Amino acid sequence: MDSFEGLIRLLLEQEGYWTRQSHKVNLSKAEKREIGKPSMPRPEIDVIGYKPSANKIIAMEVKSYLDSNGVPHSELDREFETPTGKFKLFTCANYRTIVFRRLRLDLIELGLADAETKIELGLAAGKVNKDLQDELQEVGSENGWLVWTPNMIARKTRALANTAYENDPFIVTAKLLGRNKG
Repeated sequence: MDSFEGLIRLLLEQEGYWTRQSHKVNLSKAEKREIGKPSMPRPEIDVIGYKPSANKIIAMEVKSYLDSNGVPHSELDREFETPTGKFKLFTCANYRTIVFRRLRLDLIELGLADAETKIELGLAAGKVNKDLQDELQEVGSENGWLVWTPNMIARKTRALANTAYENDPFIVTAKLLGRNKG
């Protein structure tokens, strides 16, 4: 999964974001009780992107699911009172509110955000169940989430072939594939 997260990190950087990968959110015991799961481990956000020009943070959940059935859009179109399943930030508003509140405080403490910084939720899906990419995009739009479907990720990855050379495995691969069609 780290490689796919690395790709998403790079694609966010290509769009003007500063990024952090595998960011742990430091929930307090009181916050965990407020969520309804007092013994839960610290939540981890796969990739955080900060866009200074917009003073915006995108908290990107990254799910490759390349050798599985894919991200099922129906699992994101649900709401739970306590965090349940693999898509907790998407399906539990209380959890999302508390995690994002703490994330903002953590980032302010690190000097990486301020009280006005907007935080948005995003999903990068390497594969979507039954290839229902439009439906996944629709669920994201209805909820105000940034959703990168497999087609979007492929398009953004192919565009790396047109960037300046960097000693980065994703850029090198995109350049090789872009120049050698055989």
